[in-house]
Amino acid sequence: MDTMHLARPRDTLAERPVAGTVAKTRYPQTAGFASNESARPSERPEQTGHSRGDRIRARLMASPRGLGTLWLVILLAGCQAVTVPPASNPFAQADPPGLAVGDTWVYRVSNGYNNEVRGQIRYQVEKVDAGRTVVSAAPDDPYLGQAYTVVYTKEGNWLRHPLTNHDQPVDYEFATAYPAYVFPLQPDKSWSLRVNATDTAMGQRNSVRVDGTVLGAERIRVPAGEFDTIRIRRLVYGGDWDGFRQQTHIYEIDWYAPALGRPVRTESKSEWQDMSRCGKGGCPWFRGDWNVYELIAFNPARAPVTR
Repeated sequence: MDTMHLARPRDTLAERPVAGTVAKTRYPQTAGFASNESARPSERPEQTGHSRGDRIRARLMASPRGLGTLWLVILLAGCQAVTVPPASNPFAQADPPGLAVGDTWVYRVSNGYNNEVRGQIRYQVEKVDAGRTVVSAAPDDPYLGQAYTVVYTKEGNWLRHPLTNHDQPVDYEFATAYPAYVFPLQPDKSWSLRVNATDTAMGQRNSVRVDGTVLGAERIRVPAGEFDTIRIRRLVYGGDWDGFRQQTHIYEIDWYAPALGRPVRTESKSEWQDMSRCGKGGCPWFRGDWNVYELIAFNPARAPVTR
């Protein structure tokens, strides 16, 4: 997904919590999914009530696995407030359509914490070779970063693309394609694959692990229209250990539209631990941006889109 080349966030929320503390009401704890590579810190919140809900939340927050489960429940609740069955079976649709030089698509980028619109990113196909498609990416606001280049396989997986490392975009080239999608996509399909990634600026090599799961089919509406989609969740381990800072955990959900060969909506967020800040309550987790990307236009070069 063309979604990660963002500059350091403008923090517009005065409520952004200090790392390791419990978030307040306007900063929901939605960092993502339970990790199977490292445990969450055991953070027990103050209990100010004795309702059954309070006791359940307290038990979840007291357990590393429970904390991850609670974040997962909240995130999925937000993402799936209304689930509309697809009008057609997206799993039965053909392979992703090929791209042509001049094809363009545009995503609106929003802050998932407060729904602030951060700007737009426009993508245009510049070159198509056997098995490789070169695409230019042009944000319309400096806050979203500078223009950059991404390279895809014909299936839409990345050969070159930014990846979030400790809340900063790092441009990587992948020795083998980053497995955002493993075709054919089928209900409940899952994969866990490692790829070697090289930082194009520094030359540093990381081993990146991608755990993907197909969650199901859903028809959703975005600014570009309504689409039958396949919902895919990925948990990515960035392999970017840096001194006391542990590797970044990146949580992604795609609503992939087979008819377009790309997602029409993506949510992405990340977190990491700093072992130098450990205390009696454990080691704090630092949360990065929560970015929401929604397709607002897709224009093939061959002919105009009609709906």
